[in-house]
Amino acid sequence: MNTMRTAMLLAAMTALFMGVGYLIGGSGGMMIALVIAAGTNLFSYWNADKMVLSMNHAVEVDERSAPEFYAIVKSLAANAGLPMPRVYLIDTDQPNAFATGRNPENAAVAASTGLLQRLSHEEVAAVMAHELAHVQHRDTLIMTIVATFAGAISMLGNFAFFFGGNRENNNPLGFIGVLVAMIVAPFAAMIVQMAVSRTREYEADRRGAEICGHPLWLASALDKIARGAERIRNDDAERNPATAHLFIINPLSGERMDNLFSTHPNTENRIAALQALATQMGQARDAGETAYPEAAPSPRHGQTDPAGPWGGSEPDGQSQPEAPKSNPWGRKPSGQKGPWS
Repeated sequence: MNTMRTAMLLAAMTALFMGVGYLIGGSGGMMIALVIAAGTNLFSYWNADKMVLSMNHAVEVDERSAPEFYAIVKSLAANAGLPMPRVYLIDTDQPNAFATGRNPENAAVAASTGLLQRLSHEEVAAVMAHELAHVQHRDTLIMTIVATFAGAISMLGNFAFFFGGNRENNNPLGFIGVLVAMIVAPFAAMIVQMAVSRTREYEADRRGAEICGHPLWLASALDKIARGAERIRNDDAERNPATAHLFIINPLSGERMDNLFSTHPNTENRIAALQALATQMGQARDAGETAYPEAAPSPRHGQTDPAGPWGGSEPDGQSQPEAPKSNPWGRKPSGQKGPWS
């Protein structure tokens, strides 16, 4: 189903792109737009993950440089039946995270140093489970390609100002077509991009809660991340706003409304949905059903947990997760400088 939806959305974005080309330059402009659309698809498919990681100055880590964080991702990937993704850290105080990659076999997940410093082990596990849900649903590819298309359509709209509306360009709608290309088409692309992101965030919240087994962990994490994003600026995200929809919480300032003009659903609405899911999962367990996976049991103090690395007490809705210790996620590797130092 996701593959069909992805194909339909890509076809719609390509048609929109070609329509803008037609409004600018007639049949010739439409063919040029088709070639650009094909090139954009191919470039995004192979290079979008590298671009996003580079824009955010993400540094790859492993089980030596960030052992606890890496172990959390590894355990959750196994629980979700996914290949181990590449793991990155972003040097910013704003708590946030995102996933990227063209498929589960070539995926990457990234978390900020602020996320690891401000959230408990349980909350970090829930956030990374959410990002792995995006990987499992293959959201990372489509969200990146849609963002690329939206940017390209906006670029065509700018070209329309200089090259559209002339008799020589075979544009049947003349100046009206140029106005549509300059205003309506980029606006429509923006709405598609944002609506896609919002829908998939709700789905990833649900699947992420199932992967880690505890919706309330993710609900608590979302609340902390949202409050942190309001107070702490993410300079890399502000310089590259086209990647904002990839993050679990919008990293940009000024995003508040739960409508088509925001890249993310309202955080309170997401938390309410997770609380309802927690109730549903609790009822299923009380009835002896197995509709949702059980989280690995938390080890007692001094014991090693073979099934899950985050440990700590079980936050069943009554107690709060343990506050994180100072820099518990990794150590600076010898001879190598990383963002966690």
